[in-house]
Amino acid sequence: MRILVTGGAGFIGSNFVRFLLRKYPGDEIVVLDKLTYAGRRENLADVSDRITFIKGDICRTSDVKKAGACDVIVNFAAETHVDRSIADPGIFVTTDVLGTCTLLDYARRHDTARYIQVSTDEVYGSIPEGSFSEESPLDPSSPYSASKAAGDHLVRSYFKTYGLPVLITRSTNNFGPFQYPEKLIPVLILKAMSDQKLPIYGTGNNVRDWLYVEDNCSGIDAVFSRGIPGEIYNIGAGSEFSNLEIAKRVVKNLNKSEDLISFVRDRPGHDLRYSITTEKIRKLGWSPEYAFEDALTKTILWYASNPSWWRPLVAKNTSL
Repeated sequence: MRILVTGGAGFIGSNFVRFLLRKYPGDEIVVLDKLTYAGRRENLADVSDRITFIKGDICRTSDVKKAGACDVIVNFAAETHVDRSIADPGIFVTTDVLGTCTLLDYARRHDTARYIQVSTDEVYGSIPEGSFSEESPLDPSSPYSASKAAGDHLVRSYFKTYGLPVLITRSTNNFGPFQYPEKLIPVLILKAMSDQKLPIYGTGNNVRDWLYVEDNCSGIDAVFSRGIPGEIYNIGAGSEFSNLEIAKRVVKNLNKSEDLISFVRDRPGHDLRYSITTEKIRKLGWSPEYAFEDALTKTILWYASNPSWWRPLVAKNTSL
């Protein structure tokens, strides 16, 4: 099987590439990545001799064509950081909507057997109690989540109009190795290790379900292996914690003082709580393998053991 992984040099994408190489060593893995600030060749350095890498933009048909015909396309390529989407929404619309459309057209013309769109639970918006299912209406709050919701609508339209065998996964907040240090958990880890203040938006009461990246990878694999075309599958661990609780767990793990935790001005449109049901994907035989505390410890140990990966990023960007 020939599998195209777009955005495969990013955080989740690079972890998924490793997952595929472990589980399907006989398959051919092609990675297409624009190598923006968060997509880095270093993320694939240990497996570079086992994949075909193409530097390219999913918004350009000429770049996508370089991948050739593929049996499966898994689309991780996206702009994903909410704060950046507030500052510059247009980039998110271009990549997450136009880029998705370019890939769908490519898949349709090449009779791709499976197209998997990797999306987010943020498209549902905030929910004070209970949980969203795959049938819940979309109510995105940020330009990021709105652009992902638009991409999801395009994907489903290609199933209904053209019969393209598409699937959509919507996962909760991921964490783990190779996550760019602008997201909450790596920010907290690196600042705590350096005895710097840990910035928490508002009161820190915003709640997220935290999913270890390896569990998301196995969930995506379950969907493209056993999922029903045209369907959406939520992927979550059921590990709901407030941002403040996450900060407390990080400093406790590192034997640091909670005095490092500081509160900063909240960002606009900050959703209070995300929560999704996962019964649908569990019927495919999937369940998360990692307990949150174990996964957090593994993540902290990875950052502590790989300063050569993150130090250049912090040095280049003083806001990290």
